[in-house]
Amino acid sequence: MTKNELKYYSSLLKKKYRDEENKFIVEGEKFIREGINENFIPEIILVTNESYEEYKNFLSLEKIKKVHVEKLKNAEFSKLSDTKNSQGIIAVFHKLHENANLIEKKVDIVVCLDKISDPGNVGTILRTCAWFGIGNILLTKECADVYNPKTIRASAGGIFHLNIISEVTTDFLSSLKNKGFKILLADLKGENIFTYKFSEKIILVFSNEASGPLEKIIKICDNRITIPKIGKVESLNVASASAIIIGQVVNSLFSL
Repeated sequence: MTKNELKYYSSLLKKKYRDEENKFIVEGEKFIREGINENFIPEIILVTNESYEEYKNFLSLEKIKKVHVEKLKNAEFSKLSDTKNSQGIIAVFHKLHENANLIEKKVDIVVCLDKISDPGNVGTILRTCAWFGIGNILLTKECADVYNPKTIRASAGGIFHLNIISEVTTDFLSSLKNKGFKILLADLKGENIFTYKFSEKIILVFSNEASGPLEKIIKICDNRITIPKIGKVESLNVASASAIIIGQVVNSLFSL
């Protein structure tokens, strides 16, 4: 690999270049496999010289055996990795196609993330959504980039199973109300989620812990919901809170 090629692929660690090139980096065999299983084929796979033998069987999979594989020295590979203990394998994918039209069902749960700037929190919530089979995720402009390597790791490859729509506006959310969706805002002052009667089509909005929800979203929401506090801790991390709420909503609507 030439220095210019290495520089090109390492630039994808920055959002500016991911947006310009419409590509992103995925590190680790498990997460790369998640993408391949969903028929996302990498542009290139990069492995360290010492890891190549370990991944030989993986690289011989029918779906990817025609993908170009480049072996790199550790020093070269380190320029592409943002982890301390790298697994020695990276793939470059084209960004997922965003379907602005929701994949709707009769009973549907959509999750909207509002100004959640921490990539670890965004990724963890995406992982929870993928676990519960929630198909549509909306993100406001101020959210962390879903293609940030930290977000991808926290999602455990969940991004490949979701229809993610970025930079949504309150106008877009309002338009979904005309399709029968109710907007429920997770908020400390909301109604108890364990007694709340959920409708068949809802949008769950989770906001930034520090600054709270956008005023525009507060104005269009149909109701607020919360997890009742029993102990003395002041608040829950948004990723933890979303997992509890999503689990309760799914259980309520689908009677798990």
